[in-house]
Amino acid sequence: MAVGGSQAPLVVETTCGSLLQQLQQIWDEVGESVEERNKMLLQIDIECLDVYKRKVDQASKSRARLLQTLADSKIELSSLLSALGEKTYVGMPEKSTGTIIEQLASIAPALEQLWKQKEERVKQFADVQTQIQTVSAEIAGSLNLGEKLEAPLVNENDLSLKKLNEFKSQLQELQKEKSDRLHKVVEFVSSVHDLCAVLGLDFFSTITEVHPSLEESINMQSKSISDDTLSKLAKTVATLEEDKRIRLKKLQELATQLFDLWNLMDTTMEERRLFNHVTCNVSATVEEVTAPGALALDLVEQAEVEVERLDQLKASKMKEIALKKQKELEDIYVQAHIDIDSEAAQEKIMVLIESGYVESSELLSDMDNQILKAKEEALSRKDILDKVDKWMSTCEEESWLEDYNRDENRYNSSRGAHLNLKRAEKARILVNKIPALVDTLVAKTRAWEESRQMSFTYDGVPLLAMLDEYAILRQEREEDKRRLRGQKKLHEQFNTDLECAFGSRVSPSRITGTKKALTLRMANGGASNGGTNRRLSLNQCGNNGTRTASKNGKRDSVQPTATVNYVAISKEDAASHGSGYDPSPVSP
Repeated sequence: MAVGGSQAPLVVETTCGSLLQQLQQIWDEVGESVEERNKMLLQIDIECLDVYKRKVDQASKSRARLLQTLADSKIELSSLLSALGEKTYVGMPEKSTGTIIEQLASIAPALEQLWKQKEERVKQFADVQTQIQTVSAEIAGSLNLGEKLEAPLVNENDLSLKKLNEFKSQLQELQKEKSDRLHKVVEFVSSVHDLCAVLGLDFFSTITEVHPSLEESINMQSKSISDDTLSKLAKTVATLEEDKRIRLKKLQELATQLFDLWNLMDTTMEERRLFNHVTCNVSATVEEVTAPGALALDLVEQAEVEVERLDQLKASKMKEIALKKQKELEDIYVQAHIDIDSEAAQEKIMVLIESGYVESSELLSDMDNQILKAKEEALSRKDILDKVDKWMSTCEEESWLEDYNRDENRYNSSRGAHLNLKRAEKARILVNKIPALVDTLVAKTRAWEESRQMSFTYDGVPLLAMLDEYAILRQEREEDKRRLRGQKKLHEQFNTDLECAFGSRVSPSRITGTKKALTLRMANGGASNGGTNRRLSLNQCGNNGTRTASKNGKRDSVQPTATVNYVAISKEDAASHGSGYDPSPVSP
């Protein structure tokens, strides 16, 4: 209590004792009774006790609050450590000693640091979970272009590094899947681009039909990678590849038709070069066709129009083309020595073309098939025909050798005699091989006939009949030679006897000259029935041979009157034996 003086203030300490002294002085001056004094003192004591009680209660409550705060801080510290997955923390008080305020002061820094760490960890969790949700939504296709997802709810009770690493691992897997899907999308888009270029289609309209985000102008990371997009891309690529395959097949068919029509009508190279872009892929595979516009629809249509134009042109030149093919067919038959009726076949073709009963393409296709079959037939006959040619040439050498042997002047020193002598030596070697050659030819012919169940004919005559006839004539000729040699001996004996009796001798040339007609001459034409020469391949011996070979292979026995040349005759004689003809070959 401050007491003011007249000259200078005096400050004294006010206590309960000094106040009590002042109160007693006042009571003394007033003259209060003892009872009143005791009563008032008792009241003062009671009021002081109430004040102390209130202060003690306030202090108790404050201590309780501090204890609760300390307990809450400890619980919060434990909770933060548990949420962060930490067992302890650097800077945490090791012992709980000291006053409550001191303990609170020691815990506060650790709590503050843990709270900062928790906030940072929550941000990390939120960032990773946001990325997981975004990538998952992109894979699922539920995230629209430019759309942002809501912030994910972070479980603050588990903010451990282990849990964070689990989320990061999940994010890495999703990012890897996204990268793989994005790579597939890029491959599909590239395939669509290449296929559209080859097919001549608009790439942007095609790719945006699958998903708008696939356009090249959009950021790579924003492209749709959902299962639905990948499925649509795969279907689009498959559809385009099928279209490519169909168009290539169509274009190759058209190119083949163009080649056939060009070859039929002898189209010039200048006209063919105009369609090099069509025919260049005639033998290419689907993978090899990569040039832009190589299979464009207008290119296919252009080829179709050209084929249609050439088809119409071909119809006007049908007769010329058909006769050309017929000539090719006849040439094959002639080279294979198959007997046909060319005039009848040509007449039949003209009738079919003029009547219009058969389509031009069908007729040409049928003739192509006939040509193919004729080539196959000629190929099957080639080996036998080669041996027939060898046989006939050997027979010609045999005929020449017989003429050479009958020439009495063959050893004269005339010009070229040494050449004839060498030829005669070679001819004798060939003649000695004739029997083996004929046997081989017969065996091959019979094997051919058994395999095909038909007769092998040579210019309309059964070959086996020709060979049989040749064997018979060869045997008869040998018998004639032996008979002539016997007769010659008899004449020589007879002439010897005459010479002994009359001194002169008959020339043997008169006798041998009468037998020349009996020898088989393979190079010159011999006498035949009715004055008509026959080639051995077409020969029917008629009345000049011991046996006659007809086209059906049968032989009729007759008496021999003269020898006939069965090999060398003219083509005109062979043509006289032609029979009715159909465009297809007759049975050989």
